[in-house]
Amino acid sequence: METVLVVVAHPDDEVLGCGGTMAKHGANGDKVHTLILADGFSARLGGASRHTNALRAAETLGGEPPQFLDLPDNRLDTLPLLNVVKLVEGVVETLKPTIVYTHHGGDLNVDHRITHQAVMTACRPLPGSSVTAIYSFEVASSTELSLSQTFQPTHFVDIDLYLETKLDALACYEDEMRCFPHSRSLRAVEALAHWRGASVGVEAAESFEILRQIA
Repeated sequence: METVLVVVAHPDDEVLGCGGTMAKHGANGDKVHTLILADGFSARLGGASRHTNALRAAETLGGEPPQFLDLPDNRLDTLPLLNVVKLVEGVVETLKPTIVYTHHGGDLNVDHRITHQAVMTACRPLPGSSVTAIYSFEVASSTELSLSQTFQPTHFVDIDLYLETKLDALACYEDEMRCFPHSRSLRAVEALAHWRGASVGVEAAESFEILRQIA
């Protein structure tokens, strides 16, 4: 049994990035934890229910209730990186995950980039570390808008049996979703899953960059 930790900037990033993979881990008997760094609503109006939405999404995916750090939304770059790292380190030390998923380092959203940096620092390779694999995922409406670093997936997870579960979990974040042809729409997310699947010969997949993997 694996202990999985998904570290994201905002509520809904976890489902967009790896919701199908989270559901698959849960179905396989793995413990799936989510750490959400930013509050996800201080930079916008009417978002105070996102904690509730995240709890519902985690339940839909078969994961543990998320942990919330409630750091300032879209302002993680105003905090000392060391402070963010230490918060993530504390969770890693407590949960001792074997597999970690987080944001792509080149995402347009600054909170995503800071989250990526914090995870890579908190999970730096040290003797006795529990972490044997770190993967970065793509988040619609941020990763494809990368300013400097193109997402180049090297690891694919077949989520054909879990795509509907992912879409059901995204429905928990109805206020965050948009109408097609916006990339953050249910139709676009489903299309991306089928495209990533077709690129490796399966019906639906989520794709990742391998940041570290110990065989």
